[in-house]
Amino acid sequence: MRIAEKLKVVAVRIDPVIERRLRLLVEATGRKPSFFLHRLIEGGISALEEVWLPPALLEQVRAGTMPEPTVSHAAPDLFDETAFVN
Repeated sequence: MRIAEKLKVVAVRIDPVIERRLRLLVEATGRKPSFFLHRLIEGGISALEEVWLPPALLEQVRAGTMPEPTVSHAAPDLFDETAFVN
């Protein structure tokens, strides 16, 4: 992550069983849920990229020269600030 970039907020819906497991981790360790979610995302995004990104784009990501996303194929994110700009 570049230092000048701010961390972004992401909202996801999770299965209640997973939420309880996360809560147990939080209670047992005293850490915040975001600590564990951050670790999960950082630890798993490479595997997702390898499966879902085209090889040329994956190569750019690995080289640190990835382009900014231009068009989303999904519904706007709840916390996407640009979704509210006319």
